[in-house]
Amino acid sequence: MIGIYIHIPFCIRKCPYCDFYSIPDNEELKERYVSALCRNILSYKGRHIPADTVYFGGGTPSLMSVSQTERILSVCSEAFDLHSPEITLEANPCTVNAEKLSDLRKIGINRLSVGIQSAQDGELEFLGRLHNFSAAENAVLTAYRAGFDNISGDLMLGLAGQSMESLDKTLDAMTSLPLSHISAYMLKIEEGTKFDCDEVRKSVADEDTVCDMYLRTVERLADKCFEQYEISNFAKNGRYSRHNLKYWQCGEYLGFGAAAHSYFDNVRFCCPPDIKDYISLPSQPRVVTEENPDKAEEYIMLGLRLKQGISVEKTAEMKGVGFSRRLAGKAALLAENGLCEICGDNVSLTPKGFLVSNVIINQLLNS
Repeated sequence: MIGIYIHIPFCIRKCPYCDFYSIPDNEELKERYVSALCRNILSYKGRHIPADTVYFGGGTPSLMSVSQTERILSVCSEAFDLHSPEITLEANPCTVNAEKLSDLRKIGINRLSVGIQSAQDGELEFLGRLHNFSAAENAVLTAYRAGFDNISGDLMLGLAGQSMESLDKTLDAMTSLPLSHISAYMLKIEEGTKFDCDEVRKSVADEDTVCDMYLRTVERLADKCFEQYEISNFAKNGRYSRHNLKYWQCGEYLGFGAAAHSYFDNVRFCCPPDIKDYISLPSQPRVVTEENPDKAEEYIMLGLRLKQGISVEKTAEMKGVGFSRRLAGKAALLAENGLCEICGDNVSLTPKGFLVSNVIINQLLNS
């Protein structure tokens, strides 16, 4: 079954570190955008495509009204055969309240992803966030009381002023909340963002410190029963993000909205990041980024992001016995250096290996 991704580009204010496509919030434009989304989703009606996840990403999806979100979900149900779907909505803590959260739960949203980022107000101010930790804490607790039992929280590492001590306090604060999932990202300064300047580069943690923070996060979350299942993702009681697993397990997904990406019918394609065209054109523009992608390469590249890793035998089926033997030999050397683990036929990266995953994946792909 496929996943459905809905991109909502509206934000009250763009975060200085963000390079995702977003635009200022605008009520009139938002309504027209929802109509365009519904029109494009309904273009798949009658094809009887089964789906089991819907993900509202952004931008700030929680800026949508409940009725707008319900309209989009309704056409998803009309256009696709939904099977016990996981329906996720990303939320900024300052854009939700008890009434809205209760109404979102009633219309079928069953998973929230809350942009907490830190429990330290000074670090949140550095990130340009509109909320303080008290607001984030209140949003999570209010969502839990509204019936959400699958809540994810975002955490960012390597911030200006962040120390091991402040990170520990953030981890303690976040793990005391009713979260079933935590996504921990290392701050990356993206080209063209407000953070793309020497002043910010000099103020943030250096590479060695960020690596130490990442390993500390993995260790502390494990102590709190959060299982690492992907480079940046940790879950309690197996509450993995079913939607995001589709990306890492080479599953199919259809993206709707300006800047949304898709992988469907063995083709990767995207929609240009232009909301005016998206609204005015009769159908969603489609720019092919890759036809017939190399399945073996994607299996290795994406599979090694996951804690479960990859099967050497499967690489032999895809790339030949010679390739798989060379891969196994390189993996053995990596294991000696504590960068990967080998268990029977399976190769997976350790937390230390995740820190240099791009280098390792490149080595293994060129076996």
